Amino acid sequence: MKSDIQIKIAIVLVTSLFFLWGLSYGLVDVMNKNFQNHLHITQYESGFLQMAYFGAYFIIALPAGFIAQRFSYKIGILMGLGLYALGCVLIIPATNMASFSFFLLAFFILACGLGSLETNANAYITKLGNEKNASFRINAAQSFNGFGQFIGPILAGYLFLSITKAPDNASIELKEQLLIQNMGNVQLVYVGIAIVVILIALVFLLINLPEEQKEIIIKQIPTYIESQSNSPIAVFYYKHFYFGLLAQFLYIAAQVGAGAFFINYAVEHYEGLSDSQGAYYFSVALIAFMFGRILTTPLMKKIESAKILGMYSLINMLICVLLFFAHGFFSIFALICLFFFMSISFPTIFALATKKLASTQMKFASSLLIMSIVGGAIMPSIMGYVNDTFGTGAGYTLLIPCFAYVAWYGFFGCKIQV
Repeated sequence: MKSDIQIKIAIVLVTSLFFLWGLSYGLVDVMNKNFQNHLHITQYESGFLQMAYFGAYFIIALPAGFIAQRFSYKIGILMGLGLYALGCVLIIPATNMASFSFFLLAFFILACGLGSLETNANAYITKLGNEKNASFRINAAQSFNGFGQFIGPILAGYLFLSITKAPDNASIELKEQLLIQNMGNVQLVYVGIAIVVILIALVFLLINLPEEQKEIIIKQIPTYIESQSNSPIAVFYYKHFYFGLLAQFLYIAAQVGAGAFFINYAVEHYEGLSDSQGAYYFSVALIAFMFGRILTTPLMKKIESAKILGMYSLINMLICVLLFFAHGFFSIFALICLFFFMSISFPTIFALATKKLASTQMKFASSLLIMSIVGGAIMPSIMGYVNDTFGTGAGYTLLIPCFAYVAWYGFFGCKIQV
């Protein structure tokens, strides 16, 4: 009984972390347009924000996994919360200097914290219970991630993008006034987040968390590789795992690219739409993203999660084609639908790729899957260049091959092979 209660408490606490990095992600995509407006950078340059943000995941994932392997998930989570808070605090000097380079440093450190949290929390929650329900459990937790992503753009749209870009012929005094007001609001938001993160870290410090139920995992290792089960590197015996690594890389590239230029696409394709209104439509897209998880997760009790992943990815390929041709409100509606059908991809790929792995392999596998998030560091700059040259509609066609591979993984590549 005590063990069941501890597991329930652990699930609740870890689920709160999903909200925290969802909020951060919802904010960072709006920051692209905000920096374009007030720090006067191009779409290509703004893509470096995602490069710093998601590049941090690639760098921190293995160290975070090693710490979890050497000590515990709890220590890995506390490290992540500490780096998250530090990155938020570094926003203060970044806003004071209005320096895009310093913002990149602050977001890099902040994202190192998030990468540590994701490395530990995604793996931890899949192992807190029956493996059969792992996809259900991680998708349920990721629904709170979606809620955080929904809150972020609303907050940023109200506090950041509502402060309009100064006209090119505006006086220096007006430009400085708008810049100071905008940077002050950015500072206020991230200092508030830092306080919340520190409080949550104190709760984790005081609570005992159970480790994963190792005996359940060990019994499910195929006998012909059982002799290798104590080696983390044995994850590469599983084709469904390394196919999943590429699927996660390409999916995250698509998701981050879609979010990074949502506001640019909306303003460009819907005449008369302001930046702040574009941010609210982005919030609607992230509501769709959240409800995509909420509505689809129960279906996984009746339909295999892999088949749902494949079908949703095929639909997203079609939507990306439509985004190239569409205009007006329909174009924004189509882009919102893209987020609905992307919703279950990350947690489902994660659960499928780690299925049947031993507990001794899980933390290393989780680190590698979080490293694959580096796809989000690469796509925005490529999309930004295409957007600056050919328009944002053309940029979204780059996502089609990403979704094509994820569809293949859902239908075929995720089948367990050794």
